[in-house]
Amino acid sequence: MTGRKSTFFGVVIFAASVVLAGRAQDTTDQKMDTGSTKMMKSPDATFAMKAAQGGLAEVKMGKLAAEKGNSADVKAFGQQMVDDHSKANDDLKSVAEKENMTLPADVNAHQRAMCNRLEKLSGEAFDRAYVRDMVMDHEEDVKEFQKEANNGKDDQIKAFASRTLPVIQGHLDKIKSIQSNMPKSGASGE
Repeated sequence: MTGRKSTFFGVVIFAASVVLAGRAQDTTDQKMDTGSTKMMKSPDATFAMKAAQGGLAEVKMGKLAAEKGNSADVKAFGQQMVDDHSKANDDLKSVAEKENMTLPADVNAHQRAMCNRLEKLSGEAFDRAYVRDMVMDHEEDVKEFQKEANNGKDDQIKAFASRTLPVIQGHLDKIKSIQSNMPKSGASGE
């Protein structure tokens, strides 16, 4: 019986040590996950992720406007979005590489829906919807880039926001001018 007891207690002690070791590893993993999650969820990282997706969306919708725009102004603005936001996207990718950050490679669901909606429009209805969307997007972008440029903690991301803000402000001014010069029409439903 003594041999059985020692074997039994040996198994119990071994099992307990495995359980405790597993719990210790779980705790370490949780700490590591929490740490990496905090890093990825910092306001600077969140800004960079949103800026990356926004830039991709501006290029995608800009291509649509350059192709489908009804007015020369909308076509030209669309091409400017492709050119300027492609440069900004490349700049942000460079910053992300230095920061060991992986940026999204595609637009989010809301932006995809906007693109899909625009693809179905043509003529004046396309121009009105595109211009309206660009005014709203750029108003929000100016706020977000200004906030990051003023309050960012990550020097590289903050510098990107500061470099890009004047370009986005210029886009907002230009698209508002295009909007104010559009013919007034209630027939399009837009």
